[in-house]
Amino acid sequence: MGVLAPGLPDWGAARRVLAGAQAYRHAPAVEPKPDALPSAERRRGARTVRWSIAAAQEALRDSGIAAAETASVFASSSGDGETLVQICEALATPAREVSPTRFHNSVHNAASGYWSIASGSRRAAVTLCAYDASFGAALLEAAAQIHAGESAVLLVVYDLPYPPPLLAVRPIAEPLAVALVLCAAARPAALARWRVAAAAETETIAAMPIPELASNPAAQALPLLAAVARRAAARVRVPLPNGCALAVETAP
Repeated sequence: MGVLAPGLPDWGAARRVLAGAQAYRHAPAVEPKPDALPSAERRRGARTVRWSIAAAQEALRDSGIAAAETASVFASSSGDGETLVQICEALATPAREVSPTRFHNSVHNAASGYWSIASGSRRAAVTLCAYDASFGAALLEAAAQIHAGESAVLLVVYDLPYPPPLLAVRPIAEPLAVALVLCAAARPAALARWRVAAAAETETIAAMPIPELASNPAAQALPLLAAVARRAAARVRVPLPNGCALAVETAP
Protein backbone atom coordinates (compact mmCIF):
# COMPACT_ATOMS: atom_id res chain seq x y z
CA MET A 1 0.00 0.00 0.00
CA GLY A 2 0.96 3.62 -0.50
CA VAL A 3 -1.04 6.51 0.97
CA LEU A 4 -0.52 10.27 0.90
CA ALA A 5 -2.98 12.78 2.36
CA PRO A 6 -3.10 15.59 4.93
CA GLY A 7 -2.34 13.92 8.28
CA LEU A 8 -1.43 10.65 6.51
CA PRO A 9 2.13 10.93 5.20
CA ASP A 10 2.40 7.20 4.41
CA TRP A 11 0.71 3.80 4.75
CA GLY A 12 2.13 3.27 8.24
CA ALA A 13 0.36 6.38 9.56
CA ALA A 14 -2.81 5.58 7.60
CA ARG A 15 -2.80 2.03 8.90
CA ARG A 16 -2.80 3.16 12.54
CA VAL A 17 -5.66 5.59 11.93
CA LEU A 18 -7.73 3.17 9.84
CA ALA A 19 -7.25 0.39 12.40
CA GLY A 20 -8.57 2.66 15.16
CA ALA A 21 -5.29 2.69 17.07
CA GLN A 22 -4.82 6.42 16.59
CA ALA A 23 -7.20 9.33 16.01
CA TYR A 24 -7.03 11.16 12.71
CA ARG A 25 -5.45 14.59 13.02
CA HIS A 26 -5.46 16.88 10.05
CA ALA A 27 -2.06 18.33 9.20
CA PRO A 28 -0.94 20.04 6.00
CA ALA A 29 0.67 17.50 3.71
CA VAL A 30 4.33 17.94 2.89
CA GLU A 31 4.59 18.21 -0.88
CA PRO A 32 6.26 15.02 -2.13
CA LYS A 33 9.46 14.98 -4.16
CA PRO A 34 9.50 11.42 -5.50
CA ASP A 35 13.09 10.45 -6.19
CA ALA A 36 11.99 8.03 -8.92
CA LEU A 37 11.56 11.06 -11.17
CA PRO A 38 14.64 12.81 -12.55
CA SER A 39 14.89 16.39 -11.29
CA ALA A 40 13.92 17.84 -14.68
CA GLU A 41 10.78 15.69 -14.79
CA ARG A 42 9.89 16.66 -11.21
CA ARG A 43 10.03 20.33 -12.22
CA ARG A 44 7.91 19.80 -15.32
CA GLY A 45 5.40 17.40 -13.79
CA ALA A 46 2.17 18.68 -12.30
CA ARG A 47 1.28 18.27 -8.64
CA THR A 48 -0.93 15.28 -9.46
CA VAL A 49 2.10 13.58 -11.03
CA ARG A 50 4.23 14.03 -7.91
CA TRP A 51 1.48 12.84 -5.56
CA SER A 52 0.54 9.76 -7.56
CA ILE A 53 4.14 8.70 -8.13
CA ALA A 54 5.04 9.19 -4.45
CA ALA A 55 2.21 6.82 -3.46
CA ALA A 56 3.23 4.36 -6.18
CA GLN A 57 6.83 4.36 -5.00
CA GLU A 58 5.80 3.57 -1.42
CA ALA A 59 3.53 0.70 -2.46
CA LEU A 60 6.18 -0.89 -4.66
CA ARG A 61 8.96 -0.42 -2.13
CA ASP A 62 6.99 -2.33 0.51
CA SER A 63 5.95 -5.03 -1.97
CA GLY A 64 9.47 -6.06 -2.90
CA ILE A 65 8.47 -6.11 -6.58
CA ALA A 66 10.47 -4.21 -9.18
CA ALA A 67 8.59 -1.36 -10.82
CA ALA A 68 9.52 -2.61 -14.28
CA GLU A 69 7.75 -5.92 -13.53
CA THR A 70 4.30 -4.45 -12.93
CA ALA A 71 1.54 -3.44 -15.27
CA SER A 72 -0.20 -0.28 -14.09
CA VAL A 73 -3.67 1.23 -13.80
CA PHE A 74 -3.89 4.96 -13.00
CA ALA A 75 -7.24 6.61 -12.24
CA SER A 76 -8.41 10.11 -11.43
CA SER A 77 -11.97 11.38 -11.27
CA SER A 78 -11.29 14.60 -13.15
CA GLY A 79 -7.62 14.99 -13.99
CA ASP A 80 -5.29 17.84 -13.11
CA GLY A 81 -7.53 20.77 -12.19
CA GLU A 82 -4.70 23.21 -11.59
CA THR A 83 -3.36 22.76 -15.11
CA LEU A 84 -6.83 22.98 -16.63
CA VAL A 85 -7.52 26.27 -14.85
CA GLN A 86 -4.17 27.67 -16.06
CA ILE A 87 -4.99 26.70 -19.65
CA CYS A 88 -8.48 28.22 -19.46
CA GLU A 89 -7.00 31.45 -18.08
CA ALA A 90 -4.43 31.54 -20.90
CA LEU A 91 -7.13 30.99 -23.52
CA ALA A 92 -9.11 33.90 -22.05
CA THR A 93 -6.25 36.34 -22.76
CA PRO A 94 -5.80 38.13 -26.11
CA ALA A 95 -2.59 36.18 -26.87
CA ARG A 96 -4.17 32.77 -26.08
CA GLU A 97 -0.71 31.22 -25.64
CA VAL A 98 -0.53 27.86 -23.84
CA SER A 99 2.88 26.50 -22.86
CA PRO A 100 3.74 23.01 -24.18
CA THR A 101 4.48 21.86 -20.60
CA ARG A 102 1.01 22.81 -19.43
CA PHE A 103 -0.54 21.15 -22.45
CA HIS A 104 1.18 17.81 -21.89
CA ASN A 105 0.33 17.93 -18.18
CA SER A 106 -3.35 18.45 -19.09
CA VAL A 107 -3.85 15.06 -20.73
CA HIS A 108 -5.44 12.43 -18.51
CA ASN A 109 -2.59 9.95 -18.82
CA ALA A 110 0.15 12.42 -17.81
CA ALA A 111 0.79 10.76 -14.43
CA SER A 112 0.94 7.32 -16.03
CA GLY A 113 3.36 8.61 -18.67
CA TYR A 114 5.67 10.10 -16.08
CA TRP A 115 5.52 6.82 -14.15
CA SER A 116 6.59 4.90 -17.25
CA ILE A 117 9.58 7.24 -17.55
CA ALA A 118 10.42 6.93 -13.85
CA SER A 119 10.08 3.15 -13.66
CA GLY A 120 11.39 2.18 -17.06
CA SER A 121 8.40 -0.15 -17.33
CA ARG A 122 7.23 -1.35 -20.73
CA ARG A 123 4.35 -3.35 -19.30
CA ALA A 124 0.71 -2.53 -20.03
CA ALA A 125 -0.36 0.90 -18.76
CA VAL A 126 -4.02 1.90 -18.50
CA THR A 127 -5.39 5.30 -17.50
CA LEU A 128 -9.10 5.67 -16.84
CA CYS A 129 -11.72 7.97 -15.40
CA ALA A 130 -15.14 7.13 -14.01
CA TYR A 131 -15.84 10.36 -12.11
CA ASP A 132 -16.66 9.61 -8.44
CA ALA A 133 -16.49 5.85 -9.05
CA SER A 134 -12.96 5.94 -10.47
CA PHE A 135 -11.47 3.76 -7.72
CA GLY A 136 -14.01 1.00 -8.35
CA ALA A 137 -13.45 1.14 -12.10
CA ALA A 138 -9.67 1.00 -11.59
CA LEU A 139 -9.96 -1.94 -9.19
CA LEU A 140 -12.14 -3.82 -11.69
CA GLU A 141 -9.59 -3.17 -14.46
CA ALA A 142 -6.66 -4.28 -12.28
CA ALA A 143 -8.48 -7.44 -11.17
CA ALA A 144 -9.35 -8.22 -14.79
CA GLN A 145 -5.68 -7.88 -15.76
CA ILE A 146 -4.69 -10.30 -12.98
CA HIS A 147 -7.24 -12.82 -14.24
CA ALA A 148 -5.97 -12.31 -17.79
CA GLY A 149 -2.48 -13.37 -16.80
CA GLU A 150 -0.61 -10.40 -15.31
CA SER A 151 1.44 -11.45 -12.28
CA ALA A 152 1.39 -8.00 -10.64
CA VAL A 153 -0.56 -4.79 -11.26
CA LEU A 154 0.09 -1.39 -9.69
CA LEU A 155 -3.18 0.48 -9.07
CA VAL A 156 -2.94 4.22 -8.35
CA VAL A 157 -5.95 6.47 -7.70
CA TYR A 158 -5.59 10.16 -6.93
CA ASP A 159 -7.34 13.52 -6.93
CA LEU A 160 -6.27 16.97 -5.78
CA PRO A 161 -8.40 20.07 -5.11
CA TYR A 162 -9.22 22.35 -8.01
CA PRO A 163 -8.31 26.03 -7.67
CA PRO A 164 -11.06 28.67 -8.04
CA PRO A 165 -13.24 29.18 -9.95
CA LEU A 166 -13.62 25.46 -10.81
CA LEU A 167 -13.46 24.59 -7.11
CA ALA A 168 -17.01 25.91 -6.81
CA VAL A 169 -18.34 23.25 -9.19
CA ARG A 170 -15.91 20.46 -8.23
CA PRO A 171 -15.50 20.87 -4.45
CA ILE A 172 -12.69 18.44 -3.58
CA ALA A 173 -11.53 19.73 -0.21
CA GLU A 174 -8.37 17.68 0.42
CA PRO A 175 -5.72 15.96 -1.73
CA LEU A 176 -5.37 12.17 -1.59
CA ALA A 177 -3.37 9.52 -3.44
CA VAL A 178 -3.63 5.77 -2.83
CA ALA A 179 -1.55 3.04 -4.46
CA LEU A 180 -1.96 -0.74 -4.24
CA VAL A 181 0.09 -3.58 -5.67
CA LEU A 182 -2.15 -6.52 -6.59
CA CYS A 183 -0.56 -9.91 -7.28
CA ALA A 184 -1.89 -13.12 -8.73
CA ALA A 185 -0.09 -15.28 -6.16
CA ALA A 186 0.59 -14.76 -2.46
CA ARG A 187 3.93 -13.14 -1.59
CA PRO A 188 5.71 -12.77 1.77
CA ALA A 189 4.89 -9.04 1.94
CA ALA A 190 1.17 -9.54 1.21
CA LEU A 191 -1.21 -7.65 3.51
CA ALA A 192 -4.46 -9.43 2.59
CA ARG A 193 -6.16 -11.76 0.14
CA TRP A 194 -9.01 -10.33 -1.92
CA ARG A 195 -11.81 -11.84 -3.93
CA VAL A 196 -13.52 -9.39 -6.29
CA ALA A 197 -17.03 -10.01 -7.59
CA ALA A 198 -20.20 -8.17 -8.54
CA ALA A 199 -22.09 -6.81 -5.53
CA ALA A 200 -25.76 -7.51 -4.87
CA GLU A 201 -28.07 -4.50 -5.01
CA THR A 202 -28.93 -4.98 -1.34
CA GLU A 203 -25.36 -4.63 -0.10
CA THR A 204 -24.66 -1.37 1.68
CA ILE A 205 -21.65 0.91 1.28
CA ALA A 206 -19.31 0.88 4.28
CA ALA A 207 -19.01 4.04 6.33
CA MET A 208 -16.20 6.42 5.39
CA PRO A 209 -13.50 5.85 8.03
CA ILE A 210 -12.02 9.36 7.71
CA PRO A 211 -14.90 11.77 7.01
CA GLU A 212 -12.51 14.70 6.59
CA LEU A 213 -11.31 13.14 3.32
CA ALA A 214 -14.72 12.05 2.04
CA SER A 215 -15.01 14.83 -0.56
CA ASN A 216 -12.10 13.29 -2.47
CA PRO A 217 -13.28 10.52 -4.85
CA ALA A 218 -10.07 8.56 -4.16
CA ALA A 219 -11.37 8.12 -0.59
CA GLN A 220 -13.65 5.38 -1.97
CA ALA A 221 -10.58 3.18 -1.35
CA LEU A 222 -10.45 3.92 2.38
CA PRO A 223 -13.15 1.48 3.65
CA LEU A 224 -11.29 -1.35 1.93
CA LEU A 225 -7.95 -0.16 3.32
CA ALA A 226 -9.54 0.03 6.77
CA ALA A 227 -10.49 -3.65 6.61
CA VAL A 228 -6.90 -4.48 5.65
CA ALA A 229 -5.54 -2.29 8.46
CA ARG A 230 -7.74 -4.09 11.02
CA ARG A 231 -6.63 -7.46 9.64
CA ALA A 232 -10.30 -8.39 9.59
CA ALA A 233 -12.28 -10.66 7.32
CA ALA A 234 -14.82 -8.38 5.68
CA ARG A 235 -16.94 -7.83 2.59
CA VAL A 236 -16.65 -4.26 1.32
CA ARG A 237 -18.88 -2.68 -1.32
CA VAL A 238 -17.00 -0.47 -3.80
CA PRO A 239 -19.12 1.79 -6.06
CA LEU A 240 -18.96 1.51 -9.85
CA PRO A 241 -20.60 3.83 -12.40
CA ASN A 242 -24.33 3.70 -13.14
CA GLY A 243 -25.35 2.37 -9.73
CA CYS A 244 -23.35 -0.84 -10.03
CA ALA A 245 -20.79 -1.99 -7.46
CA LEU A 246 -18.06 -4.47 -6.68
CA ALA A 247 -18.00 -6.63 -3.56
CA VAL A 248 -14.48 -7.22 -2.29
CA GLU A 249 -14.03 -10.05 0.20
CA THR A 250 -10.85 -9.41 2.14
CA ALA A 251 -9.11 -11.71 4.59
CA PRO A 252 -5.71 -11.56 6.36
